[in-house]
Amino acid sequence: MSNANASPYSHKPQTHQKQSKTLVVGLTGGIGSGKSAASDWFAQQGIDIIDADVIAHEVVAKGSATLRKIQRKFGDWVLNGDGSMDRAAVRTHVFTHPEALIELEAITHPAIREAAKAQLAASTSPYVVLSAPLLIEAAEAGLANLCQRVLVIDASEDTQLERASQRDEQSVQKIKAIMVNQLSREARNRHADDVILNDRDLAALYAQLEPLHQNYLTLAEQLKYAAD
Repeated sequence: MSNANASPYSHKPQTHQKQSKTLVVGLTGGIGSGKSAASDWFAQQGIDIIDADVIAHEVVAKGSATLRKIQRKFGDWVLNGDGSMDRAAVRTHVFTHPEALIELEAITHPAIREAAKAQLAASTSPYVVLSAPLLIEAAEAGLANLCQRVLVIDASEDTQLERASQRDEQSVQKIKAIMVNQLSREARNRHADDVILNDRDLAALYAQLEPLHQNYLTLAEQLKYAAD
């Protein structure tokens, strides 16, 4: 589902649009939907990919300013013996203390957003794909506001369970718990400008991505001319 003639300004959040000539496509999808496969395909077309998961790890790297802020907020127990972040301990803590998650995100989300903006500024491809699994659910550090369009990779729940269990060797119960914390398919798709149903093989996925890629190239050119 997509609108080939849509304006590059279709997506409601418009903070970034007034500051950049670069079209930013937000890419998201539930666990096991095939979002990573789609991201890899765009990269093969020469499109710069900004991965929010990668940034989230980088901003709390050993010795980083963000990790020091977390240490000051929660205590030395957040660090391993080598000075790196004890992710398991922090994850357990915020799971059992919801208010701690809010405090943690208040530290990490601004850092994630600034890092993403820096990567956007450095991009040289015709448009940029900003990949974030929780782009819609938690606004992922406000990253949705950096996007002109949102592309959702959709899949049935049975397909999600099958793919995720094969990929990560996680239990079905754990995967279902993750899915519960994500938006429903219907709610996620309502936020999208473009939706791809990825219930088949990679060839079928790529066949759907190709016309979207061509559309994004066109929209990117329109955006540049409009900004001049």
